[in-house]
Amino acid sequence: MSIIGSYILPHPPILIESIGKGDIEKCRQTQEAMKTVAKAVKELSPDTIIVITPHGTVFSDAVTINYFDDLYGNLGNFGYSDIVINKENNIPLVEEIYGESRIENISIAKLDRELCNQFSIKGELDHGVIVPLYYIDKFYADYKLVHINYGGLSSDEHYKFGMAIQETCNNRKEKIVFIASGDLSHKLSNKGPYKYAKEGPIFDKKLMQLIKTKETNKLINMDSTLQNKAGECGKRSIDALLGTLDGYDYDVDVLSYEGPFGVGYGVVAFSSFLKNNNRKLYPQIIEKKKEINALKKENEDAYVKLARKTIEKYIIENKVLDSEKINLPKEMKNKRGGIFVSIKNESGLRGCIGTTGLGVSKTIAKEIVRNAIQAATKDPRFPRIEPWELEDLSITVDVLHVCEPVQNKEDLDPNIYGIIVSSGHKQGLLLPNLEGIDTVEKQINIALKKAGIMKKDAYTVEKFKVERHY
Repeated sequence: MSIIGSYILPHPPILIESIGKGDIEKCRQTQEAMKTVAKAVKELSPDTIIVITPHGTVFSDAVTINYFDDLYGNLGNFGYSDIVINKENNIPLVEEIYGESRIENISIAKLDRELCNQFSIKGELDHGVIVPLYYIDKFYADYKLVHINYGGLSSDEHYKFGMAIQETCNNRKEKIVFIASGDLSHKLSNKGPYKYAKEGPIFDKKLMQLIKTKETNKLINMDSTLQNKAGECGKRSIDALLGTLDGYDYDVDVLSYEGPFGVGYGVVAFSSFLKNNNRKLYPQIIEKKKEINALKKENEDAYVKLARKTIEKYIIENKVLDSEKINLPKEMKNKRGGIFVSIKNESGLRGCIGTTGLGVSKTIAKEIVRNAIQAATKDPRFPRIEPWELEDLSITVDVLHVCEPVQNKEDLDPNIYGIIVSSGHKQGLLLPNLEGIDTVEKQINIALKKAGIMKKDAYTVEKFKVERHY
């Protein structure tokens, strides 16, 4: 195999001495493990290093691969623009990875000048690339680079993307190292950038154990709810790395794991790759995914089942489902109401559209049909849902209760009440019990931002409860 070494590496800038200063002692274990990897890379002397990162240009519907001839980036965002990585891009390898991915129907985009201009982005290397290479360059710097940003695709699609990278690399006569850049949970404690969540330590322990025991199918099909609540950024990088090892046995060495600042840092080395047809795991991964999705659909209630059927019919057939022809609970056909349909995938929110008051349709069922189509195709924050995404979607349906005016912030609770903020013709709504929104201040600020209302402006607040269907 042309990939001669693979590594999972964290990327906190605090690992760099001039940035971390005295705090670097708190993550010395990780720093020493990074140096061990750098020395190993020097021994391997690769012609090219491929890095997949979560912090570059991330699109919800595609992975991106950098097409600039020269790959440059610095840590100016962290106040250290003098810390620089500048490498020659391995364009022939990039072209072949792109071509193989297209053959395999993997959604991939070229991060070239045209795309950067279209979205007003620079296409520079991010800290997810710079921090790992900062360590490697201290020991070995004579290599070309391939820079990949993972996307909002599912875990099995990232695994399949890794398989495409493996196929491409195996057809080339060069030595290649693959790096999956990513931190683990950002919610290990209240010391970190986010509030502690009990799912954080659970996710990290489970992920590291599955890596160590090489239980790839279980890892790829990990509970996405646990993954999202843990607040990680490395899982899809790891999915792609494991895809590059499909059909191979290997040694795995967990060099370190720690979370001194509330964020999990894992350093793992993969080596000694040997072909093993029993490790061709992609068909098993897909079969397990189908089982999980079938069970999920089986447990959905009538509200969500209607929303899902609506979305599938409209996306696949471009036809509107007739709710009158479906056997539904009486209240769905006899009552009216405001309805919000929320659509998520492994990456998080994929679309959300709704109505308040009595809604605009004659029944709750018709309102669900209307808003499900809108959420799947008209949410301005996201592209239209594509047919290949349908199996990976999780859907909730919220039936809104009557709104009440709010006089005091003490009357609010983001876990119980949604809010509507209004100022003139501007209005912003936020549903209750949303992940990451755990204070009244945060809830109000996000609702104001959605509405385009300044904090200094005069505005009113209303609250409402919802009946949430899964």
